[in-house]
Amino acid sequence: MRNVLRGLLTAAAAGTVVVTVGMMSTLAGQAPAGRGAQAPAGRGAAAPRPAAAAHPDLNGIWQAMNTANYDIQEHMSRPAMALRPGPYGPVPAAPVLALGAVGSVPGGPGVVEGNEIPYKPEALAKKKQNQENWLTLDPEIKCYLPGVPRANYMPYPFQIFQSDKAIFFAYEYAGAVRNIYLKDPGPAPTDSWMGQSVGRWEGDTLVIDVKGFNEDSWFDRAGNFHSDALHVVERWKKTSPDVIMYEATIEDPKVFTRPWKMSFPLYKHVEKNARIDEFKCVEFVEELMYGQYRKKPLPK
Repeated sequence: MRNVLRGLLTAAAAGTVVVTVGMMSTLAGQAPAGRGAQAPAGRGAAAPRPAAAAHPDLNGIWQAMNTANYDIQEHMSRPAMALRPGPYGPVPAAPVLALGAVGSVPGGPGVVEGNEIPYKPEALAKKKQNQENWLTLDPEIKCYLPGVPRANYMPYPFQIFQSDKAIFFAYEYAGAVRNIYLKDPGPAPTDSWMGQSVGRWEGDTLVIDVKGFNEDSWFDRAGNFHSDALHVVERWKKTSPDVIMYEATIEDPKVFTRPWKMSFPLYKHVEKNARIDEFKCVEFVEELMYGQYRKKPLPK
């Protein structure tokens, strides 16, 4: 709970979420779900739950195991995110050259259904510009909040706290949090990095409608982006005790010609010492963002 309270204070300061003490008291009383017997994983499978439970139990620490944070579309491995022309093909750009294999990009099948993102022509040109200028433009590099759905497939775990009256997400990355309103409070009072989430149950599937975004977050390091008109509908379906199938429908008429989807599984951490740790990356980028303003700047 210490990490959750820390995340709440961070989010409140950013004006992104307000969570009552009563809600936290309710969540604090929820014990993590046990592993139980394994059920076949897959979209058509149904996860067992106690007979008295109204909905599947999503409590626990979850994590994606894919390369979508590099690129949500299918992609091959390459020497770096930032490249420059070489004598026999692209090579790492000078600022990342010293990283060697650590700065390389692993390949992956992507998470976009059909592997096509229906950009408008002018938006596709901006996506390519974003990719070419990844080092200076990607908000992750400056530790800005990741937005939705990116928060769910970054290489960090996150924790779901669920009760009959409240659902709350706490992300390890940058202390990001989401309060899932189970009663629609109306339009978001202001645009924010994480948007405003309103949830409902459709049978055994948790459906979360997310609006009220700013235009500053990206979907990945490859420059895929959105505008402030972004609308995300998430579907969280537990298919076994330790697997959630996640699906997000993306709609943004300013950037895309039609809605499109991404989907992937999330896996539960079952080790006895599972937890989300602190990753306060804001302080890690102070030198990058503000070092030039030192009285005596450090050599570059």
